[in-house]
Amino acid sequence: MLAAMKKEIFLRKDELENKSLQSLYFGGGTPSILSADEINSLIDEVLRYFSFEKDIEITLEANPDDLDKNFLKQLSNSPVNRLSIGTQSFFDEDLRFMNRAHNAADAEGSIKRAQDFGFENLSIDLIYGSPTSNLEIWKENLKKTIALEVPHISSYALTVEPKTALNDWILKGKVAKPKEEEQNREFYYLSDFLKENGFEHYEVSNFAKPGFYSRHNSAYWKYKEYLGIGPSAHSYNGFDVRSWNVANNQQYNKKLTFNSLAKEEEVLSQEDQFNEMIMIGLRTIWGVDLDSLNNKFSERILEQFQREIKSKIEEGILIVEKNHLKIPEKHWFMADGIASDLFIV
Repeated sequence: MLAAMKKEIFLRKDELENKSLQSLYFGGGTPSILSADEINSLIDEVLRYFSFEKDIEITLEANPDDLDKNFLKQLSNSPVNRLSIGTQSFFDEDLRFMNRAHNAADAEGSIKRAQDFGFENLSIDLIYGSPTSNLEIWKENLKKTIALEVPHISSYALTVEPKTALNDWILKGKVAKPKEEEQNREFYYLSDFLKENGFEHYEVSNFAKPGFYSRHNSAYWKYKEYLGIGPSAHSYNGFDVRSWNVANNQQYNKKLTFNSLAKEEEVLSQEDQFNEMIMIGLRTIWGVDLDSLNNKFSERILEQFQREIKSKIEEGILIVEKNHLKIPEKHWFMADGIASDLFIV
């Protein structure tokens, strides 16, 4: 797999217009099962064809149970300077329900060990709205996070997807369906509590201390180009083409053995590009740049857009600040629904 990924890096080395990278992200699946030497070998391969900005952000997604002392010691001597830890909760009942391999002690211990080895730029994932949780448990999760001095938090409501074990359990009455009103309450408590403790709510699901915004994710939200390497990885040229690699490892490896890319792509229509800009922009503190919209899209799309936003601005669901369209934070829990009302179909 590593050899195939290195081959893909070589074959796609000319796809990014900017050869000086501001971020490198090891994510999707479980990259923390790699050894530090294997991670370093991939970084070295990237450096054969690209350069790194002096302050490049290099993130590794990791499960708490992978972050033992030996691995962290080796990783601390690598270029990796940011960890995104899949904590989810500091309560065992929550973690058992979510079928996580780690327990609450692992969740806390992995953060402390990472800090002991010099990793200050840490992000953790937290899930709210679980049937095994409530507002009081959620408050304790957030207090623990503050006590651990984690500077970045990504937090998501538990969602029920079709054809999953959770959906099956709900249909069979084994667990209660997540309650939207409870998730709403926990979302706004999350936002208020973290802001009181020095965090900035810069995207619907993301919070950071000043200076700790995720540079990698912020690039997604600002429509910048990115290149994804490995099975299932997605890429975007910054304009109108998205591509994705096949998910099947065997197919991915076989194609690259013959110097062929195992990917598909789509050219985004004007409507697709507009809808993505609206969906992504309205989830952030930056909002949607109205000048960019006016310069990019047809009169037909812009006229419909102006009709759709008029009533929402009058209701206060949307606002315009410095020529950027935004959703006031008090309505952020419903951001995706508000954005979808503006889609061009």
